[in-house]
Amino acid sequence: MAGILNRFKDIMSSNINALLDKVEDPQKMIDQYLRNLESDLGKVKAETAAVMAEETRSKRELNECTDSINKMQNYAEKALLAGNEADARIFLEKKEELSKKLVSIQQTYDIAKENSTKMRSMHDKLVKDIGELNTRRNELKAKMAIAQTQEKLNKIGSSVNGAMGNMSKFDEMEAKINKRLDTANAMAELNSSNQGENIDDLMAKYDEPGNSSSSELDDEIAKLKAKLGLDK
Repeated sequence: MAGILNRFKDIMSSNINALLDKVEDPQKMIDQYLRNLESDLGKVKAETAAVMAEETRSKRELNECTDSINKMQNYAEKALLAGNEADARIFLEKKEELSKKLVSIQQTYDIAKENSTKMRSMHDKLVKDIGELNTRRNELKAKMAIAQTQEKLNKIGSSVNGAMGNMSKFDEMEAKINKRLDTANAMAELNSSNQGENIDDLMAKYDEPGNSSSSELDDEIAKLKAKLGLDK
């Protein structure tokens, strides 16, 4: 019981949320803390019930003693009214005896009541803390699920970025290939054009020079000579 009371003393003076903020893994800490508190709660309930029962018993004994004192007082008064002073004296002696006993019973009751109040306070605090921890644990689990989902999205985002980078490199390679292909096609076109011009020049080399134009010129000269009478 002393260990439980010491632990409750810490609980009563601690701030649960501030305590959880200081640990690296609050979820595990909460689970362990809850297991300890749940175990202690059963013991505290039993102890609290026993202390409350002691308070009730002491209160009942106190009331019975007070009633007995009042009863002796009434009987003493009746005895005097009946002219029996000796009987009244006996009743008053009993009242005095009960009054002394009442002091001890009152002290016992006061202690039992104080202990019962403390135990009820610790019990209520424990129940409240367990409720807060359960709520905090559920919040942490929800946050943990969100964090795990975000981590997955981050990984997927990294993969997408990597894929986009690869696509960009692919586009660059395609552009280089297209450029080389266009250059090769242009060179082929130029080579084809030059080859055609060379063929024409080569053919002109073997044509008879001036055959067509000189024949026409000779015919024209012959016509002029005939006209002028110089062909004789």
